[in-house]
Amino acid sequence: MKKNLGRFRLLFLLLFSINVFASTYEWSATINKKTAYVNEAVLLKYVCKFDDRSELYTIDFNPVGEYENYTIKLLTEQESIINGRRVNIFEYVAYVKRSGKMVFDFDMIMKKTNNDSVENTVLGRDNEQYEEFTSKYLKQKSLEIEVKPSEADIVGKFDFEVKESALEVKAYEPYNIEFIIRGVGNFENIKPITFNIDGVKVFSQKVLLENSLQEDGEHGIWSQKFAFVSEKSFVVPEFSFEYFDLGTSSKKELHFKGAEVKVIPAYVKEEILDEDKKSFEFKMKYLYYALTFLLGFVLSKIELKKKKNNKNKNETLCQKIRSLRSMEELTMLLALQSTREYEDILLKIEKGELSSFKAAKKLICR
Repeated sequence: MKKNLGRFRLLFLLLFSINVFASTYEWSATINKKTAYVNEAVLLKYVCKFDDRSELYTIDFNPVGEYENYTIKLLTEQESIINGRRVNIFEYVAYVKRSGKMVFDFDMIMKKTNNDSVENTVLGRDNEQYEEFTSKYLKQKSLEIEVKPSEADIVGKFDFEVKESALEVKAYEPYNIEFIIRGVGNFENIKPITFNIDGVKVFSQKVLLENSLQEDGEHGIWSQKFAFVSEKSFVVPEFSFEYFDLGTSSKKELHFKGAEVKVIPAYVKEEILDEDKKSFEFKMKYLYYALTFLLGFVLSKIELKKKKNNKNKNETLCQKIRSLRSMEELTMLLALQSTREYEDILLKIEKGELSSFKAAKKLICR
């Protein structure tokens, strides 16, 4: 009996506190600029302040998504108790897709745990008929902004960097290049680069994007790598990225001037044999009697060490090759190697003499 009496007293106190000292709250909303360009980042901030800790309230507010006129992304969502009062803050970054007057007008729901839910929880009753929450549907304060047209789909502040290998390579030796864009803006609108050069095999890695959302938009690094393989000299064509620079409010370009790659013909088999023969004759004539046992011993140690290093490198490469799933991935990996050890294999793949992915892997990792 005392146990039940204690429950009723607790229930009475809870209901009394809910009804007499019911929480009140107040919403506010702000936008960080009055005008913006199409695809420029706009910060929207919504704050709900309660007059107490308000444990019985939950907020259902999530405008994140792709809309007809704009895109909304979540920046931060936080809840804190300041001087015994609950404060909820929601921050979003919006990208407007068209020019003109734009109004941000979102719905949300304030949910409050009702008396029946408290009563059933305290008394331990299993009643599935009651409603757990009382929901109140509200509209957030409308936020307006005037959006001006921009002259490009890409908007922000960017820097462009090109990293490339030597412009002179041997036949079937890869010429490597990497394009890097750094800055702040809508990186998602930057399209991948493509090349189509006659007589040149082009290997391209997928675009890599490292970015973080901040109040002024996406801060990030966009990059894409290429390897070009050919038996003749070729030209990588120039191209440009157009973007609207927010610093100068004007259109600019990220320009690549192109590259002329000189390809040196590979040695034919007869030339290599002749060169080896002359070298052998030279060594026999001038060096044979100068070699000593000690020198031979030292050289053999160096050779063993070199073979061991080569073996380790080959094992590392084979581990990467075992994880590949296609001939294209294998060709790309071999083309990016600094050594010319795999030129013959690349040549056979290019000419179609080696078309089996399994056979190619077996040939490399014996």
